[in-house]
Amino acid sequence: MMRKRKWNEAYLFLTPYLLMFITFIVIPVAVAIYLSFTYFNTVEKPKWIGFKNYIDLFTHDDVFMQNVLPNTIKFALIVGPGGYIISFLLAWMLAQIPSKPRTVLALIIYSPSMTFGVAMSVVWTIIFSGDQSGYLNSFLMNMGLIHAPVQWLQSPQYLMTIMIIVSLWSSMGVGFLAMLAGVLNIDQSMYEAAYIDGIKNRFQEIFYITIPCMKPQMLFGAVIAVVSTFQAGDIGVQLSGANPTPQNAGQLIVNHIADYGFIRYEMGYAAALSVLLLVGIYVLSKFSWKMFGEKE
Repeated sequence: MMRKRKWNEAYLFLTPYLLMFITFIVIPVAVAIYLSFTYFNTVEKPKWIGFKNYIDLFTHDDVFMQNVLPNTIKFALIVGPGGYIISFLLAWMLAQIPSKPRTVLALIIYSPSMTFGVAMSVVWTIIFSGDQSGYLNSFLMNMGLIHAPVQWLQSPQYLMTIMIIVSLWSSMGVGFLAMLAGVLNIDQSMYEAAYIDGIKNRFQEIFYITIPCMKPQMLFGAVIAVVSTFQAGDIGVQLSGANPTPQNAGQLIVNHIADYGFIRYEMGYAAALSVLLLVGIYVLSKFSWKMFGEKE
C-alpha cells in the first residue's frame, strides 16, 4: 500500500511536465508528420497525397537539392563542431585563471548569445554595410585594397562566410556555461594523481582527465550545438534583408520551411521539410549520446 502511494505521488509530480510535453512536443510533432503527407494551403482541409511531398522534395525541388541542402550541411559541419570546440577550449582556458577575471570574461563571451538578434541586425550589418560608411569597406578602401565598396551582404560569394562568422561569434551560449561549470567542478586531486601516474602535459590532462570527468556537460553542449545549428535560419535573412536570400546563397532548411509555410502557404510541403529537419536533429543527437552518454 505504501509503495503504491509513493508511485501515485511520483506520477502526481510528473503530471505538469507530462501535460506540457504532450501539448507542446508530442502533439505538434504528430500533427507535422500527418500534414507532411497532405496538401494543405491553410484555407482548404488537408488533402491526403501520400509520399508526394517527400518525392517532390528530392526530385523536383532544385533549390532544396542544389542550394538549401548543401548550404545546411556546410553550415552545420562548420558552425556545430566549430562552436562546440571553441566553447570547450574557452571554458578550459577560463578555468585556469582566478575567479574575478574569469567571471568578467565569461560574461563578455556569453553576452553575444543573449543579444544575438539586436547585435546581428545592428553591429554586423554596420560592419558589412555595402556603402562607403561600412566599417569593413571603409577600412579596405583606406588601405587601398579595394577601390569601390563591396556589397558583402548581397553577394552570394561572401554571404555564407559572413553567416558562419556571425554564428560562431554568437555560439557561446548555455553550452559554454555548462562546460565551464563542468571544468570547474572536477576534483583537482585527480590531476595530481594523474601526474603521479605518468601524465606529462596539458594535452594528456585534457584527454584523459578533463573530458572523461565532464561527460554530462559535454553531452549537453553537443545536443545544444546540434539543435541551435540546425534551427539557425534567421541569420541569413536578417543579414541580407530578404527571404529567399540573394541567389539562395545563404538559404538554410529553416528559411526554406518559412518560405513555403508562411510566404507560399504550402503547409504540407513545409511540414515535410520540418520532419526532415527533425530526423536530422534526432540522428545527430543520438550520435552525441553515443559519444558522451554514460554507458551505465
